[in-house]
Amino acid sequence: MTTARTPGHGPLTGVRVVELAGIGPGPFAAMLLADLGADVVRVDRPGGPGLAIDPAYDVTNRNKRSVVVDLKSLDGPDRVLDLAARADILVEGYRPGVAERLGVGPGACHARNPRLVYGRMTGWGQDGPLAERAGHDIAYIAPTGTLGMIGRPDEPPAVPANLLGDYAGGSLYLVVGVLAALNHARASGTGQVVDAAIVDGTAHLATMIHGMLAAGGWQDRRGANLLDGGCPYYGTYETADGLHMAVGALEPQFYAEFLTLLGVEDQAAARKDVTRWGELRERIAVRFKTRTRDEWTAVFEGSDACVAPVLSLREAPHHPHLAARGTFTDHGGITQPAPAPRFSATPTSVRTGPARPGADTADVARDWDVPGLLASSRNPQ
Repeated sequence: MTTARTPGHGPLTGVRVVELAGIGPGPFAAMLLADLGADVVRVDRPGGPGLAIDPAYDVTNRNKRSVVVDLKSLDGPDRVLDLAARADILVEGYRPGVAERLGVGPGACHARNPRLVYGRMTGWGQDGPLAERAGHDIAYIAPTGTLGMIGRPDEPPAVPANLLGDYAGGSLYLVVGVLAALNHARASGTGQVVDAAIVDGTAHLATMIHGMLAAGGWQDRRGANLLDGGCPYYGTYETADGLHMAVGALEPQFYAEFLTLLGVEDQAAARKDVTRWGELRERIAVRFKTRTRDEWTAVFEGSDACVAPVLSLREAPHHPHLAARGTFTDHGGITQPAPAPRFSATPTSVRTGPARPGADTADVARDWDVPGLLASSRNPQ
């Protein structure tokens, strides 16, 4: 195992990670590793990646350090290989074959460091008929069956931002994969390639649903099931002020408490009677429209009715429970989600703001003993 010389905080202190700059799930996965204490060096390209926001606000680059390397220059690949030789994990998100053409593919990296875990983040994966094709989150989750599950039955599938594919099916599976491979590398001395494809991860997220489908407990259509909005006591409702409340009163005792607090106790028998679900939905909707979101929040506060207000991104940090737990934090004037999950012995934190491209070259060159980074930054090809 290599040991970082920079101060660390979290269970991954001492783990070195090289991130070849990209957009979306790769940077988010590297941020997770950095949040957990890893020394993550982001290798930015001259000019930055496409679709990038102002680096000062890109909090997915928090807790990282940045160097700039032109992989198309004569010495660019050697500088990345120098870093890979001293790293535990490398993360890249190019299309299949691009890293190899740039001279920093798994073969070249493992020749320098056989213990390296080489994480590859793509939408379609490293093989298959679509492996070479471009795409984004929505195109990746569409063929997996998961996008088709989301939304009302009489409307097109709803777009779940890029959370379901990029970050849940992509980043989280890449992190699980590289950490599992790191455990193997430490035990065996042998690194490996981790092929994390958004299509694989997103399909895997629906494992329980596939079991329910096989058992006859799930209909293969939108808005007809217990957890997809088909059930009137598992969904969202508009309030008098045009905002919304979320209801998840599935179990009998929670359902009973929900009906009592909502004021529709006469609907107890409708819970299991699907023929009455339309009537139940209408009664619930009418009741929610009689008060504002804040008024209903007060009604259900302290209960087990499983009802909560639907908050906006700017409202969420001020929710009393989230504020008490410190679910969000402020760093450098930016309110952002705090690192998760939490650890009793190795607590994590937002240690630094977004890494600025190339700002840490001198420190990384010293700490990782890669003096060529300094020469490369002074003499771009």
